[in-house]
Amino acid sequence: MALRLGCSWRCLVISSSRFDGEIETPELSLAGWSRWIWRQLTSMRTALLLLLLLAIAAVPGSVFPQRSADPNGVTQYFDNNPQLAPVLDAMQLFDVYTSVWFSAIYILLFISLIGCVVPRTGVHWKNLRSTPPAAPKLFSRMPAHVTVKSSKKIDIAERAEMLLRKQGYRVVRNGKAVSAERGYLRETGNLVFHFSLIGVLLAVGIGGGTSYSGQRVLVEGETFVNNLAGYDSFAPGTFFNENMLVPFSVSLDKFQVDFDLKNRTNIGTPLDFRAYVSSRLSPDANPKPHVIRVNEPLEMPRSNIYLTGNGYAPHITIRDADGNITYSGASPFLPQSPTYTSLGVIKVPDVAKQFGIISFFYPTVDTLNTGALTSIYPAPIDPLLTMNVYVGDLGLDGGVPQNVYALDTSKMKQVAGGKSGVKGLRLQVGQTVDLPQGLGTVTFDSIKRFASLDVSYNPGGLCVLIFALLALAGVTTSLLVPRRRVWVRNTADGFEVAALARGDDPILEKVVTEIAAQLKMKEKK
Repeated sequence: MALRLGCSWRCLVISSSRFDGEIETPELSLAGWSRWIWRQLTSMRTALLLLLLLAIAAVPGSVFPQRSADPNGVTQYFDNNPQLAPVLDAMQLFDVYTSVWFSAIYILLFISLIGCVVPRTGVHWKNLRSTPPAAPKLFSRMPAHVTVKSSKKIDIAERAEMLLRKQGYRVVRNGKAVSAERGYLRETGNLVFHFSLIGVLLAVGIGGGTSYSGQRVLVEGETFVNNLAGYDSFAPGTFFNENMLVPFSVSLDKFQVDFDLKNRTNIGTPLDFRAYVSSRLSPDANPKPHVIRVNEPLEMPRSNIYLTGNGYAPHITIRDADGNITYSGASPFLPQSPTYTSLGVIKVPDVAKQFGIISFFYPTVDTLNTGALTSIYPAPIDPLLTMNVYVGDLGLDGGVPQNVYALDTSKMKQVAGGKSGVKGLRLQVGQTVDLPQGLGTVTFDSIKRFASLDVSYNPGGLCVLIFALLALAGVTTSLLVPRRRVWVRNTADGFEVAALARGDDPILEKVVTEIAAQLKMKEKK
């Protein structure tokens, strides 16, 4: 005892002498820091954190309009929020999914998943080739344990081996004991799930880089050609090449809308939208008729054409004082209400005195108690076109792109409508009225419809679907397949059965009891 105390005291003195003064910690080398960073990055905790951050980072993409999906919405957001929009744009909130910070999280998650899965795959492969562990000395320490007494001296190992093999266990017999294991598909499913996540990330990344999305407004009778000049707006992927566009053409022959006429509470509600189009794969090819509906796109080579919007396009002709045509065409008007009260802008720059028109179209016009006009039904039963005229600089000579659905009146004077002292113009179909200040005449020729088409291509879509299904199958397997180890051993007065589960297994005790009961029945036989 004294010797021990002396030794302890001596060790204490030596130890205390070593720590006199400041404690010095070893410095990590570059390789050491690299290994530490890699361990932190490839840990499961980091992967889960990055996955959570990726989900949070995707939220602004659904809050703010994105240039890739809704360029007109981005332009409108800038018009409505001139001070806030530049700040959000600097933060890349209008290009969330291609932003630097989203891509950084995306790449780190990709690396983290690879670093997690690859080592686990090697360990799982070794486990598949290894034999079940030997039986423990004390079965009573196992979570599930059953002891069966028997007067017969029978080697239970052989019977247990046959029984467990029939139940799908990998069995190893060691003398009077049997070791069995099953449920390797649990870890296999887990690995399939994580590899599928990596596949989804790859498919999304490659598909997003080679994809494109474009928008085009087609008026009845117009034709769209699949080239860069044919789009109103176009959002290419990082690796997009113009040669990827297949030179097909699509013509809008007719657009129809079915409105509800039976339900009194929902009269005028649109029931069905149909765009009747004709497509050609080459200029010499015969046109093929198609019908595009909502969620029923037209499939073309490397493209899907979706119907995303519609409205009216009044055909208007403007002549100057000498009778020369200065403007003629069908102008798409943006719907402002469910009854298709629509707003349109007309700009006439190629005249001696530039002027612009802000116009409203009412398919079925009516007057409110306030005296304001409105449309009470979306179909053109009693159409009316109103115009407010502005004279001045349109701002087109500066080379700055403008929204075709907005008129900058900062350098213009209103000469008709509003507080100008001159009533706004009102036109019915086929009617011609004089413009103020001798600007000429305007004619409301006819009413056409337009369709907003979205043309998109994403080669990674099918791969994303496949990997998503694999991920679902993998996670289902990992949740439903139990991982168990079972041992059976002879005792002096019978045999005993024990089992151990990896994770939660609520039926583990039931499994052990059933195995023991089946072995007991065989023993009686």
